[in-house]
Amino acid sequence: MEQNLRITDYFGCYVFGDDAMQKYMDATTYAELKEVIDKNRPLSSDLANRVADAMKEWALDNGATHYTHWFQPLTGTTAEKHDAFISVDKSGHAILEFTGKTLSKGEADASSFPSGGIRATFEARGYTAWDCSSPAFIKKNKNGVGIMYIPTAFCSYNGEALDKKTPLLRSMEALSREAKRLLHILGIVCDKVIPSVGGEQEYFLIDKDDYKKRTDLRFTGRTLFGAMPPKGQEKNDQYYASIRERVGLFMAELNEDLWKLGITAKTQHNEVAPAQHELAPIFSSANIATDQNQLIMETMKKVADKYNLTCLLHEKPFANVNGSGKHNNWSITTDTGINLLKPGKNPSENKVFLLFFTAVIAAIDEYADLVRMSASNPGNEFRLGGNEAPPSIISVYIGDDLEDTLNAIEDGRTVDIAKQRIETGVSYVAPLSKDASDRNRTSPVAFTGNKFEFRMVGSSATLANPNTTFNTIVAEMISRISSQLEGISSQDELDKKVVGIIKTLYKQHKRIIYKGNNYSREWVREAKRRGLVNIDNCIDAYETLLDKKNIALFEKHKVYNKKELASRHEIYLDNYVKTYNIEALTMLTIVSREIMPAVVRYEGELALGVRTLREVNTKLGSVQSALLADVDTLLQQLKYHYETLENAHAVASKAGDVKKQAYIYRDQVIPAMNELRNVSDKLENIIPKNVWPFPTYADILFYE
Repeated sequence: MEQNLRITDYFGCYVFGDDAMQKYMDATTYAELKEVIDKNRPLSSDLANRVADAMKEWALDNGATHYTHWFQPLTGTTAEKHDAFISVDKSGHAILEFTGKTLSKGEADASSFPSGGIRATFEARGYTAWDCSSPAFIKKNKNGVGIMYIPTAFCSYNGEALDKKTPLLRSMEALSREAKRLLHILGIVCDKVIPSVGGEQEYFLIDKDDYKKRTDLRFTGRTLFGAMPPKGQEKNDQYYASIRERVGLFMAELNEDLWKLGITAKTQHNEVAPAQHELAPIFSSANIATDQNQLIMETMKKVADKYNLTCLLHEKPFANVNGSGKHNNWSITTDTGINLLKPGKNPSENKVFLLFFTAVIAAIDEYADLVRMSASNPGNEFRLGGNEAPPSIISVYIGDDLEDTLNAIEDGRTVDIAKQRIETGVSYVAPLSKDASDRNRTSPVAFTGNKFEFRMVGSSATLANPNTTFNTIVAEMISRISSQLEGISSQDELDKKVVGIIKTLYKQHKRIIYKGNNYSREWVREAKRRGLVNIDNCIDAYETLLDKKNIALFEKHKVYNKKELASRHEIYLDNYVKTYNIEALTMLTIVSREIMPAVVRYEGELALGVRTLREVNTKLGSVQSALLADVDTLLQQLKYHYETLENAHAVASKAGDVKKQAYIYRDQVIPAMNELRNVSDKLENIIPKNVWPFPTYADILFYE
């Protein structure tokens, strides 16, 4: 990119966004498509043909040779199959073709994607359907050849969702439908209500040479072994620190690539742990934010490679330091620009805000199990409750001012919270306006001014799951509120009823509100006293998908049916088992082929040294003998725990049922893995650096 270009000169240049649509479409086609996108109108075949022709010309002008229906199967990643624009006419001449039918619908082999029993292996047909609300984009290789990516949903032959996007889109429609219904009762007119999301992305960057030497990182994405170096993150001197040059170059190119894709990468900084960083974009609609977050992760990995770096997106790549999350900032906005979660200057008088605000609190409390489940994956088990990560207990932080407001409403008192200012004590520094709430970094869900920040989501996870959950549970609460308000004709009676609902919701669900230290043991006891759920592992979290209450919720709002929920339960358990199977096998391989041979060689060198010294003088070699004894003791322990893990893994492998396997991995294999690691890490601390078979935490986290 030329140095004198501004961001605005090339922002979105590889996106079929508003500017490109207006350039390549006539005014009528553009207006009709906007009507479809903005007001959920059906897409006609004639319009699809006209849009496809415009998209083809745009793609060809930008160097694209192929197109792909880009979707998000239940693998947790993205999938794509490339087709060239080239075709052949009746005369055998090459032509470039792309029709409305091709744009709107594609076919992918569904047999090799996880379906959780929805599809038999021999039933291969699956369909991709264009999501016209998420713009197409072009990705180019280093030679400048491009592929046009069309965001799509992915479903089975019978219409069941085989992906993450379809339920998300359904949940967005459910939330919009119920929110419009309530707003209509309150006298507010809009055509659409949109869940807006900003997904902050944490990640680690390490030197690629170190990555290549670590079998565990290559196979599992995290270190299965590693003793802490003398310095970790205890001084907090990495947080917001000056960015080292190689990382700065990576960030600059990453931003440029993302901006070309229309992704508003806004914030970048060093995170708490050494070698950890964060990127945050500006808010967009939930489905676009989800698509863009997938692109952010893919682009991070691609750009890191250019600088001999590797980007790690695992939730806990390094033990005993900060894990990586993906803070999901969620709010709801009308198409007329009203943020329904914005308190305004006087929150106590803003009944619309208070109604939606308490609806969210009530939803999180009643469906806390689903909220917890939406952030569950094997990697996150190591992160939650650890350094800089919220615990498994769901709670909500709303700040003193809003809590005082709701308490006053509950008690029938009036409250007037004036806008406060912060005096710095420096005469030439202007006073700072004070936000309505502080931030509680230990809270799983925190209200941060005009949005709820869900901090439990893991760094490798899709944003689809948490937002599908939030959209659906809030839609349900709004639906219940509307049912209580419909039919009231008097404005005074309506106002009284609204206040009554706010009072009731707050009184019934304020147990979920907590402003203290969520990391403390006291909170665990207090949460138990309040009756809050504490789901501390994936298996129990996945079980909530089969709860009758939750099935009824998702079926009512047409987000999932019972079969789709059962399939996800099966897929998540299967992924859990396969993840720990790979980790256990990787551990056994590293110990038998790398660690144990290195320790045996070192033990032999020590033994030879002791014998040589004692041949000179029988009184020599006492220190070496003691060290030899220590190494041998640990080596025996290493062998014992190796065999324990080997046996536990064998038991898990023979348990035919995936649920039984999952329990064995949780209760036997993982504890055995932890014991094996503990012994190895003790050995690492006494074995010479030049003997230890792979880079240590000190090497990896503090690279140049």
